[in-house]
Amino acid sequence: MDHTTRRGPLAGVRVLELAGLAPGPFAGMMLADHGAEVLRVERVAAVAAAGDRPRRDVMDRGKRTVGLDLKAPEGVAAFKELAAHADVVIEVFRPGVAERLGIGPDDLHAVNPRLVYGRMTGWGQDGPLAPTAGHDIDYIAVSGVLSMLGRAGGKPTPPINILGDFAGGGLMLAYGVLLALIERERTGEGRVVDAAMVDGAATLFAMFYHGVQSGFWGPRGTNLLDTGSPVYDTYETADGKYLAVGALEPQFWAQLVSLMGLTDLPDREDRANWPALRERLTEAFRSRTRAEWEAVFDGTDACVSPVLDMSEAADHPHNRARGTFVEVDGVRQPAPAPRLLGVPGPDLSPATRLADLSSWGLPDETAAKLRETGVLA
Repeated sequence: MDHTTRRGPLAGVRVLELAGLAPGPFAGMMLADHGAEVLRVERVAAVAAAGDRPRRDVMDRGKRTVGLDLKAPEGVAAFKELAAHADVVIEVFRPGVAERLGIGPDDLHAVNPRLVYGRMTGWGQDGPLAPTAGHDIDYIAVSGVLSMLGRAGGKPTPPINILGDFAGGGLMLAYGVLLALIERERTGEGRVVDAAMVDGAATLFAMFYHGVQSGFWGPRGTNLLDTGSPVYDTYETADGKYLAVGALEPQFWAQLVSLMGLTDLPDREDRANWPALRERLTEAFRSRTRAEWEAVFDGTDACVSPVLDMSEAADHPHNRARGTFVEVDGVRQPAPAPRLLGVPGPDLSPATRLADLSSWGLPDETAAKLRETGVLA
């Protein structure tokens, strides 16, 4: 598909994505997946080294790439011209870096007042930690979220870097950009979006902050949804694989117990019985293979699912039926979400270098001069 003829609800929206670590490209991917024309701006050396080879990184799908030296005055001038023809800029530097380069919000709003300037950092644009380094694990730690993750008696356990980087960062930035684009329809002016991963992670756990204060939620690993309860946990099967059990409601629990043939179980409503109940379930699930248990629970409301490896997930019948995964240029990857029914399929082709920048305000003659001096690739 021609990248300039995008389809979807964001068709016609142009995004400049400054290259950075994973949360930035993820936000750009979320916008590109739904029709935005995303131009990823990287270092000249990186683009020159890659040449015209497609970038198969999943988070770069549907985008175009250009190399630009933002430390050169000519590179800054070129970036401002690109921004003048854009709707959105995604910037992932530490606070103050973009301003020092001459491409901060004020610099770009001077050439394009309608521009939505999306900024994503771990700590935010202000506050005592704003100028310091950090990673996902640090941001979710300070948000209070990390303290709630892990088993009872164990240390806090980070869920890879999903909560801070991707959910609290990239996804929140994409959401903020959409909010600003909607507002721009009313005001005619762009806005700066300050997406901080510490803020985003905290927002994702809104329910649990109230739960802790009300006494409904206790220490990590002792509650209904954090492996404290035996009715919401994973269990090993005879072949060393695992099942996920989420039989929370009484009617679902009744189905599970019946299908497993278990009798004389201790009352699950009494927390004192949870260890004994977990022991019974552990023993029972180890008596059959995962496939055998899948056959037992197939089509029921017992809320038992196989814990699939990533290599298995795409072949699960439900995922196949819905097309949850797709293959693009030999790389299997999740399909865009959420789905907007009736919208044509998006362009998921790997990112390629954009040579013709005339529609972005840089005529061929100007681009050629910038390439000769090593400012553009």
